[in-house]
Amino acid sequence: MKETKYKKELPQIDLEKSLSVDEAVEMLTNQPKRKFVESVDVAVSLGIDPKKSDQNVRGSLTLPHSLGKDVKVVAFVDGDKATEAKSAGADFIGTDDLLEKYKDGNIDFDVAVTTPSMMKVVSKLAKVLGPKGLMPNPKSGTVTENIEKAVKDVKHGQVRFKTEKEGIVQGTIANSSMDKAKLTENLHSFMAEIKRLKPASSKGIYIKDIYLSTTMGPGYRIDVSQF
Repeated sequence: MKETKYKKELPQIDLEKSLSVDEAVEMLTNQPKRKFVESVDVAVSLGIDPKKSDQNVRGSLTLPHSLGKDVKVVAFVDGDKATEAKSAGADFIGTDDLLEKYKDGNIDFDVAVTTPSMMKVVSKLAKVLGPKGLMPNPKSGTVTENIEKAVKDVKHGQVRFKTEKEGIVQGTIANSSMDKAKLTENLHSFMAEIKRLKPASSKGIYIKDIYLSTTMGPGYRIDVSQF
């Protein structure tokens, strides 16, 4: 019943109509508010062949404005790197003790970071972390020597993305409590990174469709010509 009422209160628009960024953001921010802060997500359909490894689009981006949520970070490091991780605000730090903690799949973090030399240790958790999309990866900036920066970036509001089925890339870029200017700037930053990562072997139209939505709201189609 409550869900039906919520849908009736949504802006009445043609969801297949292409909107400008300003129009889409305006519609999204004018939605009736939930009792919780919703995530604002963007989904981009790309003109790539996801079956070809050289056309997989994958990366990470530290957004101009924080997502405003607490991100739990685990750092698989020791020695000086452990000190770096602690000063940057990592929630869990360790090596073999963390392997023991997480081997049964009881995950209590959102992002894992580590160094290249420590990957041989973390790889022992590949069967646990891999299916959940939590394995550290150099392309997402979570396998690095600069652990302090990696932790701070993730805590601030780093969005990580990779090509999914049918060539779609998705990412959380804001939350429903953010103002229009910050939401818009985060969206433009995300799209700029997607454009920068265009595979050299990708031919034809690269950005085919863009949809902006909240956790429980409809998807607003954005005119791709703006990007």
